[in-house]
Parts: sequence; structure tokens; C-alpha cells
Amino acid sequence: MSAQPEISVVLPIYNEEGTLGACLGEVLEQLEKLRVRFEILCVNDGSSDGSEKLIERESQRDSRIVPVHLSRNFGKEGALAAGLQAAGGRAVLLMDADLQHPPNLIPLMLERWRGGYEVVEAIKEDRGREGIADRLLARGFYLLMGRAVGENLRDSSDFKLLDRQVVDVLLEFPERCRFLRGLVAWVGFRVARIPFRVQERRAGKSKWSRRALLRYSVQNLVAFSSAPLRVVAWTGFSTVLAAVLLAIGQFYYYFSGRSVSGFTTVILVMLFLSGLILTSLGVISLYVANMYDEQKARPLFVVRRGGQLGSSAQAGPPSPVSEPGSSS
Repeated sequence: MSAQPEISVVLPIYNEEGTLGACLGEVLEQLEKLRVRFEILCVNDGSSDGSEKLIERESQRDSRIVPVHLSRNFGKEGALAAGLQAAGGRAVLLMDADLQHPPNLIPLMLERWRGGYEVVEAIKEDRGREGIADRLLARGFYLLMGRAVGENLRDSSDFKLLDRQVVDVLLEFPERCRFLRGLVAWVGFRVARIPFRVQERRAGKSKWSRRALLRYSVQNLVAFSSAPLRVVAWTGFSTVLAAVLLAIGQFYYYFSGRSVSGFTTVILVMLFLSGLILTSLGVISLYVANMYDEQKARPLFVVRRGGQLGSSAQAGPPSPVSEPGSSS
């Protein structure tokens, strides 16, 4: 058996054919400078472009590049979980394959880890091109999530270096609806933060539409935080208090002979309460849906084993991690 790599790099990949080659080249360059034993796990999250063939070609050229092909697109959280499970390094680095996470930060992150930090997180000093609406929505989302875990998640990212003990703890979490940034903050450990500027994409376009980001935010907020339920509860209490005050006012007008005739007030109150009830049921239904998914206990991801497209040969176990600078 080969020795344990010091660092495993996990690259979640979904249709990144245009940038993946350059990304692998820059990551390899940074790691080889450090002269450490390493592996690069390319987690193909059901890509429909040429990413899979590119991964297979690069893994045949260099045994330190290890392909992990998921059977379909499970989303970024599923791909990250697959990478964490497959990683064997004493430290695991998570980063995007679109080069918006600068590989030149890898030496500094490794230095912080060797200095005793179990979590080294890259913080977005500059979010790059982003509209005002997107910035406000992101700020609101991270504010709510930060309160849920008791940490400041503003400008946090998935660009992280995790110690092996942190990875082992995360792998023990049973939930399927995951928010990795929140889980890393929740488990604690010593954290070093390094600012970085989000780079412009060199090719392709973002896979995250505004609708997809909104859906992702709502799902994570519901899955990770009980804040919506608390809002419903306090809204209910406030509504009851308002109803009591309204009733007192109506009784006063009634006994003083100044009661307003007609049903306008009653109709408005009924509409308000009906809308409140339906909204509350909608929030609760989101939690019931998440509970339903958790009870089914489906796997978070499924690894598809086998060779590249067009080949009938069965792939064996991943190639062992080679010494720094070696290739197959």
C-alpha cells in the first residue's frame, strides 16, 4: 500500500471542459512546488460535455489525478461529500474547478494548516461582478445562516482546507440535505481566514442561475436552520396580540354606541388571517418535505464505476498516489 498523501484536493466538476485542463495544470504546479505527497480527486458530477473524457485522459497521464464519476448530477453538495469520502489525505482542500478560486493560495493555506489550524477558509474580499440585488440576497442569506450556527458566514466560500479530523467528523453527519459551509462552522475547531478576490471565469459560464441560487438558499435555510419556524411562531403570537387589541377596541366602540356597521373590518381580518395561516402552512410543509427526504435515507451520491465512454473495460481501484513529480 502506498503512503498516505499529505493533501487531497477535491474538485467538484460539472461541465467544466473549458477550464478544467488549465485548473489541473495550475493546481499541479502549486502542489509540486511544495514537494509533498498529494492526490487530486476530480469528482465528475454527471457532466454532459467532454469533462469526463478530459478527466480520464489526465488521470492516465498522471496517476496523482484520481477520477470519481457520479452516476448523475447530484449537485455541488453531493459532489463535495463524495470527494470528502474518497479523499485519503491528512488534509483535504476543497476548491472550484472554474479557476475563480485562485490556486496560488494553496501554499499559504497549507502553511496555516501546518501552523495548527484545523480549518483554513478563504474569505471573499471581493465578490467580483455581482449585481446589487444578488449582493443583498447573499448578505441576507448568510446573515440568517450565521445566526443559525452562531458564526459569521458573510463572504464565506467552499474554498477550504480541512484537517483529517474535521473531515472524519463531517462524514459522520447523517443528514442528506447538507450545507457544508454551515456544517464546518457548526463543528467548531480552530479557523484561519485568508482573504481572496473572486477571479473572472476564463471560459464557459456559471451553472448557477438566480432561480437556482434562490432555490439552493431556501433549501439550505430550511434544512439547517429553525429560523423560519421561529418567525412563524412569533408572527402567530403577534397576530393573537393584535386580534386581542382589535377586539378590545371593537367592544369599546360597541358599548359607546359608535360601532361601525358593515362587514368590511371582518372581511379584512379574515383575509389577513387566512393568508397568514396559508403562509405558515407553506413554511411547515417545507420542513415536512425535508423530514420526508431524511426518513427515506437515500444515499447522498452514487459512484459509477467503469472506464471512460466507449470502453467496455472495467476499471479497477483508484491508482495509488505517486511520489511528487512522478506521472504515469
